[in-house]
Amino acid sequence: MALGGGFFTSENKVLPGAYINFVSTKNIVNTFGERGVGVIGMELDWFPENTVVELTKEKLMNECFDIFGYSYTDDALMGIRDFFKNGSKLYLYKLNGTNCKAASCKYCTALYNGKRGNDIKIKIENDLNGKKLVSTYLENTLVDSQSVSSASELADNRFVTWNREETLENTAGLSLTGGYNGSMLGNNINNFLKSVEDYYFNAITIISDNEEVADILNEFTKRMREEVGKKFQCIVFDNVKNYEGCISTTTWIKKGDSTTCDILFWITGAVAGCPVNKSLTNKVYDGEMTIEYISRSQSVYENSIKNGVFTFHRVGNEWRVLLDINTLKDTTEEKNEFFKDNQTIRVIDQIAEDIASIFCNYYLGKVPNDLAGRNSLWSDIVKHHEKLRDMRAIEDFNEEDIIVEKGENKRSVVVYDCITPVNAMAQLYMKVTVE
Repeated sequence: MALGGGFFTSENKVLPGAYINFVSTKNIVNTFGERGVGVIGMELDWFPENTVVELTKEKLMNECFDIFGYSYTDDALMGIRDFFKNGSKLYLYKLNGTNCKAASCKYCTALYNGKRGNDIKIKIENDLNGKKLVSTYLENTLVDSQSVSSASELADNRFVTWNREETLENTAGLSLTGGYNGSMLGNNINNFLKSVEDYYFNAITIISDNEEVADILNEFTKRMREEVGKKFQCIVFDNVKNYEGCISTTTWIKKGDSTTCDILFWITGAVAGCPVNKSLTNKVYDGEMTIEYISRSQSVYENSIKNGVFTFHRVGNEWRVLLDINTLKDTTEEKNEFFKDNQTIRVIDQIAEDIASIFCNYYLGKVPNDLAGRNSLWSDIVKHHEKLRDMRAIEDFNEEDIIVEKGENKRSVVVYDCITPVNAMAQLYMKVTVE
């Protein structure tokens, strides 16, 4: 007769034998959400429609010509390069989808809508084999070349789709025309926000100085933070919302004889990429763009801070962040002065995202809601906070301040927590006694 064996759940076996369970050592739950992730909606001359494209700096450098229709060093990508001065990952969305149009000629149509398609040219000539050599150029860059007997043999390339019914005739360079960028308004913004709703990110912006756009973005941020539980901040232009989830700036970028709100690129990357234990206060603007110089008095800067404006001030030849603040102005017992500081918001957002991740990944539907289970959750929260303490993101941490209790029903757990975020030094008061 065979002896008993295999796994056991409880010590209730009947047959003699060896019952052995193999389990891994319990790992310390150490879920820290990544930082450096941003979302940007903007007008683009060449880009996939209705699509969220994930970019890293490496992908931008290697694939920018196909994605944007420009080389990596082109001025058209200056703002995106500015994001990557501090950000590590970008989700990008083309917003100008209303009334847009793809450039075309009788032989083909540009792959994407937008004015960049007007820079595509088609050259057709006889080749040595008696066929037609059909070449596609973007400005002076050859992007595709095919030798065919007729248009019906042409394969669509990275920039155009062919009209295969046309008769190919030699041309030194036939330009596509009629490409148009279109408008950012309409349903494009709502579609954009719906598309990114399920993504994880730290900061979001729309490159626009339109007040209505800022209103929509702020409402989206508020809903996601307070109803869905996704913690991030939005960056808008000249639209103070009196809300800790919203950062507003009035700093203009100078471009020739005009000004733009393109500083939003850099701020979004800086906010997204700022570590939880750091502040952007006094951070040097290290981007490529030119900040418009406006002489301001000390009282103007004081009013900017009081009004919740994220602004820059000039120190020598450098531009620096004056104070890392959001638009919260009216404090309450629940939200005091500290909630105006973005470093505080980063700490509490980190805790909210991480503890939710720990619970959903390790406890939800897996661990019994008994004393041992709740003690395990308490232990993981303590370890998480100890790491924040070791990073000097919080101080005076006492594990006894964390209480994990059974909720009102058998499935719910209630956690009471108390933390003290650390803020970077911003003011020096010095008293010197001279004898």
